[in-house]
Amino acid sequence: MAAAAMTLSRLQLLHSPSPIITRPSNLLSKLSTPRGFFSRASTRSSPRSFQNFSTAHCSRSDSIRTVSHTSSDERLHSRRSSRLFKRVLDAVSRYWYISIPEAKRLLIDAGFDLLNENEEWELKAGGRYFFTRNMSSLVAFAVGEKYTVGNGFYVIAAHTDSPCLKLKPKSASSKAGYLMVNVQTYGGGLWHTWFDRDLSVAGRVIIRGSDGSFLHKLVKVERPLLRVPTLAIHLDRFASFSFKESILCGITEARNGGNSDCYCPADGFKPNLETHLIPLLATKSEEASQQPKEKSSSSSSKAAHHPLLMQILSEELSCEIDDIVSIELNICDTQPSCLGGANNEFIFSGRLDNLASSYCALRALIDSCGSPSDISSEHAIRMVALFDNEEVGSDSYQGAGAPTMFQAIRRIVGSLAHEYAGESAFERAIRQSFLVSADMAHGVHPNFSEKHEENHRPEMHKGLVIKHNANQRYATSGVTAFLFKEIAKIHNLPTQEFVVRNDMGCGSTIGPILASGVGIRTVDCGIPQLSMHSVREVCGKEDVDIAYKHFKAFYETFSSIDKKLSVDY
Repeated sequence: MAAAAMTLSRLQLLHSPSPIITRPSNLLSKLSTPRGFFSRASTRSSPRSFQNFSTAHCSRSDSIRTVSHTSSDERLHSRRSSRLFKRVLDAVSRYWYISIPEAKRLLIDAGFDLLNENEEWELKAGGRYFFTRNMSSLVAFAVGEKYTVGNGFYVIAAHTDSPCLKLKPKSASSKAGYLMVNVQTYGGGLWHTWFDRDLSVAGRVIIRGSDGSFLHKLVKVERPLLRVPTLAIHLDRFASFSFKESILCGITEARNGGNSDCYCPADGFKPNLETHLIPLLATKSEEASQQPKEKSSSSSSKAAHHPLLMQILSEELSCEIDDIVSIELNICDTQPSCLGGANNEFIFSGRLDNLASSYCALRALIDSCGSPSDISSEHAIRMVALFDNEEVGSDSYQGAGAPTMFQAIRRIVGSLAHEYAGESAFERAIRQSFLVSADMAHGVHPNFSEKHEENHRPEMHKGLVIKHNANQRYATSGVTAFLFKEIAKIHNLPTQEFVVRNDMGCGSTIGPILASGVGIRTVDCGIPQLSMHSVREVCGKEDVDIAYKHFKAFYETFSSIDKKLSVDY
């Protein structure tokens, strides 16, 4: 037995990779605080182009090799897909909850004209336009060359927000010698996943200008500033173990004569979101504990937040602390998006729900009207609408519950009419319009497959998921599902369908809100993913490419399909 053990040990040494010759991860170099367009460094240099972006991997990128047995056409498709994935990885890594400024940059670079909601619009056939609201929602559209008043709008709508932690209006606190930052929970996040992550802040600030005006600025601190540490298992009597594991711990304890380092009840890890989910910023120094003696117009703002945090923000914004009069900041995970899995088939990232859908929709609109010939025979108007606050119900000035999109449609119809077109022009346009509500979908979980209805288990790499619910938690109907699937059929794109089990609750999205808001035909769909609402989510690389192609095909071919079907006579 001893000889056999020694032989086995030698074999393991021969076949195990030596830690001495293992090359350091290239990902470490990618984590060296790159500057994005949010920070002051971006004002000194142009934004990074997508062509210069090098795909990040979760392990050694220079040692990854994918075995391929594909044809030359498939390899060409794979290279094109890879370029799109690089764009998605780059975009989601840089968005950090403030995606609309990046979308604005993409549209301007593509030749879209920026409109102001407070001014008169002068639109024309063949034009491409967009506007933003609150710098957190956006509507972009391209007018077909052959558009006539009363024709329809082909819209893809998505939301840009994700569950996160937000700073409270008064965030400064201290505990046990640490400077802490008080936060609110936004949306229904898997909050236990936020523990032990390298966190920072991003958001908006209002700065007082030298002339007395107030300037709206965006800020993003790239380096890790914050962390929510978990309690050591030895001190935590509610450790994160399942019931079966707690039984196993009890058996182990009995075998060890009643000695055990852990106690593992069935309750599991249930942190108190008010007291346990508070990030630490720094240790409390004597200097930091002193209250500022001077009084200024911004003293209330400084008192509400740690002077140390305010100092970091002022350095990022190249301004004085006293010039910062208001802040609205989110807590963000600093780990960049990357490819993962043995075949690099997964995207590991935060905020996939729902920035992946938003990016695919925006890219599809831009690419479907990249040249005048793309919309030279189009009779409709192609549109993207991106909304904020879906994760908390959409009832806000910048959410899908506001009439933003429909007010825009009415204004577009009126501007293009050039003269009175009758009261029914807007209503006729809505009747001929179609909305694709794009939000991420629940892929079947291999460890919890029983949570899905057995005949509706969406898989990765199998195409967009069309969502159905008899109680109208999703707005899909038999007619809208058919039209959307027919687009996929013509372009040889796969689709899947999903319904929730009858004994489980069903989530919802912006589809029913928009469909009922004015009466527009709607289909709800999404890219399948795992770990939804976690700080770190997972989706399939190929599904991003399929979604983009499906959305682009929707813009380009829906007219020809829709005119073949008549439901109301």
